[in-house]
Amino acid sequence: MQTDTLSAKFAALADPTRRAILTRLCEGEASVNDLAEPFDMSLPAVSKHLKVLEKAGLISRGREAQWRPARLEPAGLKGVADWLEHYRRYWNASFDRLDAYLTKIQKGDPNGPGH
Repeated sequence: MQTDTLSAKFAALADPTRRAILTRLCEGEASVNDLAEPFDMSLPAVSKHLKVLEKAGLISRGREAQWRPARLEPAGLKGVADWLEHYRRYWNASFDRLDAYLTKIQKGDPNGPGH
């Protein structure tokens, strides 16, 4: 059975701590200690969050001696962005139709509501 990578990405993004970690990694790679600093949690807990993000393909972990820097994998978010793009187009079209309808009503179009 093929893994549903989009579901794994959304599951990883569902947690606010993991989203905060991704935000921090936008600034550049960081160690577990660096990433744990703003949170009131243990290093093993932060490491578990990193494993979820890595498994989802949103980050990668390097190995430099004892240091295992985490870095953002922007391509990992592409599937999420592509999926959301479909709905962005849908909502933009819906808002455009609503705007046209409201403009029609404001101009006193006899086909507007209540006429």
